[in-house]
Amino acid sequence: MTEVNCPTCDKTVLWIKESTFRPFCSERCKLIDLGEWASENNTIAGPSLNNELAIDEFDLPLNDEFFQPDE
Repeated sequence: MTEVNCPTCDKTVLWIKESTFRPFCSERCKLIDLGEWASENNTIAGPSLNNELAIDEFDLPLNDEFFQPDE
């Protein structure tokens, strides 16, 4: 049987179907971890992709189906 440590509190967790919150030991530890990611206390190393994915809505092509210029 595989055992892992809870990423939040380091408690031993059995990696079985009945361990509902695996790899966490409890819902509380799962939510603590989620909060750490949401507040950006946890990050994945590497360059930020935010700038590369930014889309300027004014640079998008016009959709002719909805845009009819005045003649």
